[in-house]
Amino acid sequence: MEKSRDSFNSKLGFIIACIGSAVGMGNIWMFPYRIGQFGGAAFLIPYLIFVILLGYTGLIGEFAFGRMNQTGPIGSFDNAMKSRGLKGGKLLGIIPVIGAFGIAVGYAVVVGWFIRFLVGSITGTMINTNDLVSYFAEISGSFGSIIWHLLAIIITSVILIMGISRGIEKVNKFMMPAFYILFVVVFIRVIMIEGSIEGIKYMFLPKWEYISQPKTWIYALGQAFFSLSIAGSGMIVYGSYLKRDIDIPSCAKNTAIFDTIAAITAGLVIIPAVFAFNLDPAAGPPLMFITLPIVFKQMPLGQLFAILFFTSVLFASITSLMNLLEVPIEAIQNKFECKRNFAVILVCSLCFVIGLFIENGDILGKWMDLVSIYIIPLGALIAGIMFFWVIGIKVAKSEIEQGASKPLGKYFDSMAKYLYVLLTLLVLIGGVLLGGIG
Repeated sequence: MEKSRDSFNSKLGFIIACIGSAVGMGNIWMFPYRIGQFGGAAFLIPYLIFVILLGYTGLIGEFAFGRMNQTGPIGSFDNAMKSRGLKGGKLLGIIPVIGAFGIAVGYAVVVGWFIRFLVGSITGTMINTNDLVSYFAEISGSFGSIIWHLLAIIITSVILIMGISRGIEKVNKFMMPAFYILFVVVFIRVIMIEGSIEGIKYMFLPKWEYISQPKTWIYALGQAFFSLSIAGSGMIVYGSYLKRDIDIPSCAKNTAIFDTIAAITAGLVIIPAVFAFNLDPAAGPPLMFITLPIVFKQMPLGQLFAILFFTSVLFASITSLMNLLEVPIEAIQNKFECKRNFAVILVCSLCFVIGLFIENGDILGKWMDLVSIYIIPLGALIAGIMFFWVIGIKVAKSEIEQGASKPLGKYFDSMAKYLYVLLTLLVLIGGVLLGGIG
């Protein structure tokens, strides 16, 4: 079984796939909103701190945990528990699998929205509408985007059927560079708009009063956590397709760097544009689907740049959806030893059918909150405990250093065992108390 297991062909392909997983709606949709909400660079500073801390511990750990066991969370948790003569690992491993699938169900709906807005940009119906609120309300209503939702599932399932190296790796190698190029093009256009410089100042000149607010730090932690796709699931599965001579710390560093670049670039596109047209940078979820289209409507050549923007966003969202769906697909393949085609079709069909009933924006929001507040952080917390405590920090560290160009620093042990687990617990508690922080 292990001999026939698909894998990434190269370190570069793995890194780009992980960047594709990490770069998604959290970067493009939520990050600019949080920047606007918590005083620009006052939010950026703690965000960067947490990206470094979580990337150096949790992201590295999930990559190595998957590679060590050559399987996803169910098998990895089971092996960890068995190493201590304990049972229950498989049952615990189901938690992050459910979390990944649950987020994928909601994510697929939103990917459908992006497709609809891209098509609306191309045809001009989105740009030319006089009421963007109603335009979005129609799409985000109950059973309001069935065709677009289905199209999102079909596109993603076709890529997943092609496998790891021929599907996920190759598509990410195209989509992620295209995402960055398109975003840079849109950014160049945005900074040419009169008044946009105020948005750039807002991003990089801190409003220091926000630094002293605990909420700034807890939301920055949540943003970093979800942005890096730490969940005890997707990065473990991607790590399980990794060859043993790959430098995991280097992969994690590059993933964190380019994920952060994507978030900042998204902020540099959205915040200055919003300022240039005197709109609210802390508009929340409507920022993507109502506020920005208003900007494109008023911008010279706005239709062209709307097309470029929603194309890049679509690429980022599809690469993230692939990672989320790969978790239950790998679990089914591993459990039932079935063909990949069957597992992909089964998982994607269930994802679509369940998603039909949460297409309403209000229901979707509650669904995503439920999964992201309770299940995702819990899965990541269990994964951290399994790898750094149950398997043990010495074995974990040895696995991480396999293929690495240099050994880990002397502070890694305490950071992984204590700081990372504590931060993940804070994400879980903070999300419960505040109704979601990512």
